[in-house]
Amino acid sequence: MGTMKSIVIIGAGPAGLTAAHTLLKEHGSEYRVTILEESDTIGGISRTVKYNGKRMDIGGHRFFSKDERVTRWWEEMMPTQGALPFDDKVLDRVSKTVPGGPDPEQEDRVMLVRNRVSRIYYKKKFFDYPISMKPQTFRNMGLPTTFRAGCSYLKSTVSKGEEESLEQFYINRFGKVLYSMFFEGYTEKLWGRHPRDISADWGAQRVKGLSITAVIKDMVGKILPSDDRKVETSLIEEFYYPKYGPGQLWETVADEITARGGTIIKNASVNKLIGGENGISAVGYCKDGKDEVIECDAVFSSMPIKDLIPAMAEGGIDIPADKAAIAKGLPYRDFVTVGLLVDRLNLKNETKLKTLGNITPDCWIYVQDTGVKLGRIQIFNNWSPYMLPNPDKQIWIGLEYFCDEGDAFWSMSEEKCKEFAIMELIRMGVLHSAAQVKDSHRERVKKAYPAYFDTYHQIDDLIAYLDTFQNLYCIGRNGQHRYNNMDHSMVTAFEAVKTMTSGSADKSAIWNVNTDQEYHEAKQEDNK
Repeated sequence: MGTMKSIVIIGAGPAGLTAAHTLLKEHGSEYRVTILEESDTIGGISRTVKYNGKRMDIGGHRFFSKDERVTRWWEEMMPTQGALPFDDKVLDRVSKTVPGGPDPEQEDRVMLVRNRVSRIYYKKKFFDYPISMKPQTFRNMGLPTTFRAGCSYLKSTVSKGEEESLEQFYINRFGKVLYSMFFEGYTEKLWGRHPRDISADWGAQRVKGLSITAVIKDMVGKILPSDDRKVETSLIEEFYYPKYGPGQLWETVADEITARGGTIIKNASVNKLIGGENGISAVGYCKDGKDEVIECDAVFSSMPIKDLIPAMAEGGIDIPADKAAIAKGLPYRDFVTVGLLVDRLNLKNETKLKTLGNITPDCWIYVQDTGVKLGRIQIFNNWSPYMLPNPDKQIWIGLEYFCDEGDAFWSMSEEKCKEFAIMELIRMGVLHSAAQVKDSHRERVKKAYPAYFDTYHQIDDLIAYLDTFQNLYCIGRNGQHRYNNMDHSMVTAFEAVKTMTSGSADKSAIWNVNTDQEYHEAKQEDNK
């Protein structure tokens, strides 16, 4: 048997862990795999934060994919529930179970089947997310606004502007009135830029073919169902979720990687990629103040491209000035989530869905009002009843804020940040007083969202340059500077492993994940 090849994987998020697990499972005798993770936790932005017996999902992660490879992989890692979880049992709710699957009340390694409810909270009223054509929507909007929105939408169907910006992307699909109500302000909150200054690419990747036409087709499909009804990703009504949040799945994967002989080094900050004959010959990192170097035959990088290029320069690679400038200018949006444990919310459950304590059934509430900085509210009880003790007596929420590292909001003390968040909830009518808050925790996340402006329009030039390094494979959300979902990040890892192990020099399949519109528009195969 020949010498095992050394593979270095940068980042222990979904992409890095998927690449490591796939290599070790399918080619374990050929490769020695080392993961270098900058932080002390597993899962990247799909990690689950543990605090005082409670768990916080960073940004919310629904496990749903149109890619059969991903759903099979999840099922192998964490089998679907074979019995009802706590809240479904107590409330006598119907939920899908798999014969022989684990019982969430008895076992931990289990994927729950959850009901997807996400709504918009606008001017103290709930609207469906995405916007639906229900009578309640029109009642909430009022007759004059409904009329204007309808005329505006009809105008957009006959006269579409060229999609040179995200603003035009939304107007073409929803009309100017609905765009200004439900997209303009929220998008500016999220990105810190007006939609007219953001590439339409973002909409193509995240909204996935959604339009009023798609909403109407979905409604008709429910009334007149057929066996092959196609569902836009933004319209799915059911999803899977690990008992203890997404981090539980990735921690399970990390344990399997270690069991298969892989090495995971935490608190290892990569600072050098050293050039060699085939591209990269070694990776340097700093741990506990000490510099280390690992020789490698290939590198899978999920570190931000903005940091990757300087690390290559630090390793002695002569980076062309124009390529260095593109990398330096790539923008990101950072993220702060404030967890609050409360005894109740002042939001009535006016739906027909039964919930513990009759709380509002939403997983996420999108806050479209521009009068507050708050972007979204997560209700962790509704993701999984196991995310907190006593989910029938208390509510554990996550308030999501979008900001820039180092700005005034990012730099607030934890106490000030908590006070700010509580005051916004009181102003919105979600809480009566600060006395309702029993516990809190703040979590800050750097580079959570790769953004589509500034030098992003030149990224193809940078990709072409990176591809000249034969043994360097860029994977994952930050590794590709693409606002991918978790499943897309995993698929970049599958494709990168396939490309490397086949000896192919063509990396287009890795970069093309989540760019094919057909992926967005049609569910290729049934999930799970």
